[in-house]
Amino acid sequence: MVGKRGRVIGRIAPGIVGEVMLPIRGATEAFYAYPAVDEEIEVGAQVVVVDYDPPRTVYVARAI
Repeated sequence: MVGKRGRVIGRIAPGIVGEVMLPIRGATEAFYAYPAVDEEIEVGAQVVVVDYDPPRTVYVARAI
């Protein structure tokens, strides 16, 4: 999971659980998402997974 790129579908911010779509197992699936650093990430932004907490939670940073 770490290193995968996805798109935000639910706003991510400190203290707020967001949501991202990530390509996995030949499909695209939704995961709960928290910001890896204290930043707000808006819907539509591309992100990269920096940590994974199974089964459906990821910590993401804005993709460069």
